[in-house]
Amino acid sequence: MPLFFSSNLVIARGVGDAIPPFTLALLRWGVAVLILLPFTWRGIVEAAPVLRGSWRRLLVLGFLGMWICGAGVYMALSLTTATNGTLIYTTSPILVLVIERLVFGKPLPAARLLGVVLAMAGVAVIVLKGDLTALARLDFNIGDIGIAAAALAWAGYSLVLRDETLARVPTLPLFAVIAMAGVLTLLPFSVVELATVGGWPMRPGLWAAVGGLALFSAVGAFSLYQYGVKVVGPAVTSCFLYLLPVYGVGMSVAFLGEAFGIHHLVGMALVLVGLVAATVPPDVVATLRATLHAKIVGPRGQPPPSSAP
Repeated sequence: MPLFFSSNLVIARGVGDAIPPFTLALLRWGVAVLILLPFTWRGIVEAAPVLRGSWRRLLVLGFLGMWICGAGVYMALSLTTATNGTLIYTTSPILVLVIERLVFGKPLPAARLLGVVLAMAGVAVIVLKGDLTALARLDFNIGDIGIAAAALAWAGYSLVLRDETLARVPTLPLFAVIAMAGVLTLLPFSVVELATVGGWPMRPGLWAAVGGLALFSAVGAFSLYQYGVKVVGPAVTSCFLYLLPVYGVGMSVAFLGEAFGIHHLVGMALVLVGLVAATVPPDVVATLRATLHAKIVGPRGQPPPSSAP
């Protein structure tokens, strides 16, 4: 699941300028809709009254999730690396906590606040390339800033999606409808893009990239996430998302030949530690504490018998 999620930035960066951003995003989500419809059409029809009543929210979700986090990310990737993009984009769960605290006044415990600070410090290291003097010179890569804006948009998407009305719609049909809303927001921009700069994919390799984006990073990643939630629960499944930067950076280096510097290593370490500290589910922490307690103290308060051979 995290491998499929992280493939988005790597495949899009690999395509480069061969397919312009709005057209690439439109094709990705258009093909994803075609894949999803046979499995979700009945659920969409049954939920039609609820969906019609929430059409404005659905359009907002399509704009945030497919326009900004689709075409916007692809535009930013033309100016930065997939390595930087992966590490910065991974911080979106951190931004959810920040928005909840600043906008909704939700408490942010000290441990989670420390995680937020560490993750943001990691992003700063990546954006500044480990050079603090770049901050004084305002020497930033605009592509990195674009990815950070997309991470903020994805945090907004996650919060807008938390709606009691939409919660009554089954997950996959809702996902298909949001993808359709995203296609609607992308379509006019893609038409203008194709009319002015061209870029409709003509080679089989480019269509293979589009198919990979739709099948793996859209339908596959989301479906596997839902399967994980069903089998092992949301807490355990969400923990696997911490592998996103590992997979993303690994594929960027292996398949795109991108450099991996010391500032990437430091930034990734800070981001990962911050993510875990800020977002690890409480029940996972409780389970780990209980397991460690049982191994150290024993089930009845007695030290466990030695297992040495």
